[in-house]
Amino acid sequence: MPRQVDHQERREAIARALWRVVEQRGVLDLSMREVAQEAGISLGQLQHYFASRREMLSFAMDSASAQTAARVGRGLDALGDRPHPRDVLRLMLTETLPLHADARTTSRMSAAYVVEALHDEGIHARARDGLLQGRASMEQLIRDAIADGYLGADRDPVIETSLLLALTGFTTLIELDAVEPREVLTAVDRYLDRLFS
Repeated sequence: MPRQVDHQERREAIARALWRVVEQRGVLDLSMREVAQEAGISLGQLQHYFASRREMLSFAMDSASAQTAARVGRGLDALGDRPHPRDVLRLMLTETLPLHADARTTSRMSAAYVVEALHDEGIHARARDGLLQGRASMEQLIRDAIADGYLGADRDPVIETSLLLALTGFTTLIELDAVEPREVLTAVDRYLDRLFS
């Protein structure tokens, strides 16, 4: 009797194939045919799971975001019951930077998604919503750190969040070998030390 196909598993395998195509060849010429070939399935089989390039790309981005969230979750577990907000912020920042293979794949997928979002209103709205959710989470951490006395009451949570998010701009510098990852980590640590001093 043939094995029953797990549709979610197949969709995730297709997403991983898409990541590999983006990693190896970029997003500009990304096609459903290329992804099907990379996944080892026919174009027709791929279209059974994703009706369009946009739908496939959005699913792949959601999956990449879920993997980042899972890495952050594991990192938070390792920090213990009541981690210092500095450690939580460092974890959140470093997991968005391409400092290891998994984060690099997610970072490149995000870059591809942003390029698509510039020309597709639906993807633009989804990407913007995701960014706003991430920003809100970080801002809430800052607000909690102020309320708990880790940061001075004179700190503006909106401005501090913007400054922290600006550190994710290191992504391009790392990807294009303009800075070394250790330099980035030093800069992140120095900034967080100043924030919490």
